[in-house]
Amino acid sequence: TKTHFLGTLSLVLLAALTLPVAAQYVTVGDPGNPNDQNYGPGAFGAVATTYAIGTYEVTLNQYTTFLNAKAATDTFSLYNTSMAADLNSAGISRAGSSGSYVYGVIGTGTRPVTYVSFYDAMRYANWLNNGGGSGDTETGAYTLLGGTAVPSNGLTVTRNGGAQVWIPSENEWYKAAYYQPTANGGDADGYWLYPTRTNTVPTNNSPGAGANRGNFSDGDYATTQSAGYIGTQNYLTPVGAYTDSASYYGTFDQGGNVYEWNDTIIGSSRGLRGGSWGSDEFNLRASLRDTVDPTYEDLVVGFRVATVPEPTSAVILSCGALMLLTMRRRTL
Repeated sequence: TKTHFLGTLSLVLLAALTLPVAAQYVTVGDPGNPNDQNYGPGAFGAVATTYAIGTYEVTLNQYTTFLNAKAATDTFSLYNTSMAADLNSAGISRAGSSGSYVYGVIGTGTRPVTYVSFYDAMRYANWLNNGGGSGDTETGAYTLLGGTAVPSNGLTVTRNGGAQVWIPSENEWYKAAYYQPTANGGDADGYWLYPTRTNTVPTNNSPGAGANRGNFSDGDYATTQSAGYIGTQNYLTPVGAYTDSASYYGTFDQGGNVYEWNDTIIGSSRGLRGGSWGSDEFNLRASLRDTVDPTYEDLVVGFRVATVPEPTSAVILSCGALMLLTMRRRTL
C-alpha cells in the first residue's frame, strides 16, 4: 500500500542517513596543516579545509552498480574486458549486447575494482555527485567535453567549484594517509613514512588483526605467503581486511592492495600513490610518487573518492534509492 511504501521509504532514508554514508567516509580534520617537508620529491599534505575521504577503495560491488546504471551501451568505455579475463584481479563480468549489457560481480565483491582509467574514476565521481542512479557522468565534479571515452579536455580538466564528490587531490590523499598531529600522538614532524601510523616497515601477513600490515609483496605475496606467481590466483584482498592497520583518520589500504588515482595534473599525467599487491614496501612510502597517463588501465590500479565533511542530500538519496531498488527486487 501507499502508506506501507512511504513508511518503508522513511526507514530507508533514515538508514541511508545513519549507516551507509557514515560507514563509507571518514572526516579528515585539522585544517591548515603544514606540508610534509621530510619526504620528497617536493612537499605534500597541506590542506586548508576539512574534508571527508573514502574509508575504503571503491569496490567491485560499487562499480558494478555504476556499470548497470550507466553502461548498458557503454559509450564511454567504462568497462574493460580484463575485469573478467584477468584472474589475478577478476572482477566484473558482462553479458548481453550493446544497448542491453548487464554486469555482475565475480567472486568477493568487497575487493577493490581495477582496470579503471582516471576518466572512469572521474565519471564515477560525477555520477555520485549527481545522486547515482540515472545521474549524469559528464558534469558535476568535473566537466568532461567531447562525449567520448577520452574527452577533448581530458588532460587539463580540473575539479569544479561546489563539487560534492570527487577524486582526491594528491595533498588530500597524502594527508589522509600519512598525517597525524604531533599533539595527538603523531611523529615529531606530524607525518609518518607509511600509511599505517608508523615509520617501521609493514609486514605483508595474510589479512586479519595485527597492526602495521598490508597487501603488498616483500618477496612473498600476501594472499598466498609464497614467492611463486600463480596465473589463476586472485591477489586482491577485501577492503579493510587488515583490521588494525588504518591511518590516523581511519582509512584502510592506502598502502598496498591497489595503486590509487589522485586528480593532480603532473605534465600530461595524473598522480598515483599507495603501491599494490605486487609491489614492495618502498611503494607504500610517503616518499614514493608515481604518475601515469590518465587513460592507463591495469590490474593494480583503482581509486577512492572524497566528499564534503557531512553527507549531502544527493549522496543520501542515492544510497536510499539503491536500497529501495534492492528491496523491490527481493519482493518481486
